[in-house]
Amino acid sequence: MPRVLLADDHLIVRQGLKVLLQREGLEIVGEAADGQQAVRLARDRCPDVAILDFAMPVLNGLDAAREILRICPRARVILLTMHTEDRYVHEALRVGVSGYVVKSQASADLVRAIREVSRDMTYLSPRVSRTVVQAYLAKTEGPGPLTPREREVLRLVAEGKTTKEVAAILGISAKTAEAHRMRIMKKLETHNTASTVRYAIRQGLVQV
Repeated sequence: MPRVLLADDHLIVRQGLKVLLQREGLEIVGEAADGQQAVRLARDRCPDVAILDFAMPVLNGLDAAREILRICPRARVILLTMHTEDRYVHEALRVGVSGYVVKSQASADLVRAIREVSRDMTYLSPRVSRTVVQAYLAKTEGPGPLTPREREVLRLVAEGKTTKEVAAILGISAKTAEAHRMRIMKKLETHNTASTVRYAIRQGLVQV
């Protein structure tokens, strides 16, 4: 049976999913309350399957998925989300996510998703239109204008973090954090924090 890493910032959700998976005989090798913790656990334990909530603090599910797939390429990632819009599914597929499970259907879908991604298949909750995948495969969108690190900085700025706080969270100098922030504003053609935050919300990097 696959070894599973479970990451969700809501303890009650995480505990419920853990009970569900253990009843199916799955081994939970780690639990995380944010994306950064999930990446650290994945580096230490290299799970077969990582289940990541989309909207986690510090590092969201998509950015955590990028890092986990980079450091543990054999892992399969399942994203838990409330979003069924095309752009979220496209982004998940582009990152390399193997499973996309809508949270309201997690109890019914998650075990099946784990089984399918473990066989190198892609699993999408029934609420996600198959036409979304067909459109993605027909014409894959190009990458966004920001690097993964710039996306991290943008999300933290949008959450109200100061430059010093961003630096401390990401383990970089304040000067480097400020340089990232200036490059983000230049790339997005924004001129103040408010307009940068609005962009982050539109792109789903932060939750309103």
